[in-house]
Amino acid sequence: MIVDAMGIGRQSLYDTFGDKWQLYLTVVRRYAVSESSAHRAALGQGERAVDGIRAMLHRVVREAYTPCLGVSSIAEFGCSRPELTAVNAAAERELRAVMIESIRKAQSEGDIAEGLDPDQLVTFLIASISGIRLAARGGAQPNDLANLGEMALRIVR
Repeated sequence: MIVDAMGIGRQSLYDTFGDKWQLYLTVVRRYAVSESSAHRAALGQGERAVDGIRAMLHRVVREAYTPCLGVSSIAEFGCSRPELTAVNAAAERELRAVMIESIRKAQSEGDIAEGLDPDQLVTFLIASISGIRLAARGGAQPNDLANLGEMALRIVR
């Protein structure tokens, strides 16, 4: 499909990427950068940090029916492929950093309880985001996905 869409020969594709696995890794890397950027943009919305957290969750719910290559790659391969694990781990580190910053800011603004550990909240939110995306893939109704997003937000507050 890629060769046909680009109008190139198969050998040109392999000369550029090496093999299918290297092409897949390149695509996952690019997807991770795009998703991280979209999450950062959502986190920057609103007057208060909690508004950005809400915007990020709403974005995930809104786009949940679009397959997520990050979640899919983890579901398919887990930690069995070190190169892929490294790509996903790097994306998660970047996302965690901006999410922790938002949570700390929301704590200082009084919207998230000071006693809650930002790192644990981020772990919970990332698991919730993955769960929303998997639920959508499994056929969950839009209202159910919205409720999952709202519950995640209520729990962190």
